[in-house]
Amino acid sequence: MTATSIKTQLRLASYLIDGILSIKPLANLAKHQARNMMIKRAEKIGVPWRENVQKLRSHDWESELATVENSQLIYPDYYLRSFHAYEKGNLNWDAALELESAAYAVHATIWQGAGINGDPKLRQSYHDVLGAQLSIEPQDILDMGCSVGLSTFALQKVYPQAKITGLDLSPYYLAVAQYRARERNARIDWIHAAAESTGLPDASFDLVSAFLMFHELPQQAAREILREARRLLRPGGYFTLMDMNPHSEAYKKMPPYVLTLLKSTEPFLGQYFALDIKQALLEAGFKNPVIIPNSPRHRTVIAQAI
Repeated sequence: MTATSIKTQLRLASYLIDGILSIKPLANLAKHQARNMMIKRAEKIGVPWRENVQKLRSHDWESELATVENSQLIYPDYYLRSFHAYEKGNLNWDAALELESAAYAVHATIWQGAGINGDPKLRQSYHDVLGAQLSIEPQDILDMGCSVGLSTFALQKVYPQAKITGLDLSPYYLAVAQYRARERNARIDWIHAAAESTGLPDASFDLVSAFLMFHELPQQAAREILREARRLLRPGGYFTLMDMNPHSEAYKKMPPYVLTLLKSTEPFLGQYFALDIKQALLEAGFKNPVIIPNSPRHRTVIAQAI
């Protein structure tokens, strides 16, 4: 079978899956199945998903939310979509309180037998690449799309001397991140803003990192975020991202029904897979972009500000 025929088959499979997901009852069924699959996987590897969430719900989250939320923020349309089997996407407590358990479940199968260690191993693999590639010791770091802070705390562990800021569009995620930071006695600034328009000063960071954010973006937003990252970086600073690798064998060989479940929870996955990230970085004002696989399913992308 030729490369052209393989691409044609993949394109047809993608069209078929998109057609299935355009039928709301079928899309809802796929989301339900995807969610149940994650919960079962989490509890199978020793992550007590339901118990964890029940404990978290006892906290006064509304008070926590009030301290981080920017009530004047206008959300971009793409962010109001359903994500990760949550009808309200990332703008709800269920998504925020379940995210850590979900991360362990999703990343359990990256490496054979990794199980509960898959998530920390993935984060470490990213920082191993950065350690080998970055020519500076960053003093000011922005974690774009920081979610509930898992990626932010990982950055702080690797760069304990740095001042770190976590930025996200979901105030629910940031409320959980702030709570977790207090538990750790971690000093981190949390910002509720859009990554494409942060409101932060020009040239104020040495490193802008985005961990598992870009696969959730339409291409236009991705390009705007790259331009914003360039504005925020000092000359010689780095933009880095870690995300799914469209060219990995894992996705090429993925059974259609699994891909259907995946796309049902990731509405912009097709746009992300089609984005020429190197060209987009060059157009945003970066130089020497490099792409390095850091897991069987993920890649690290690094570019330096001119």
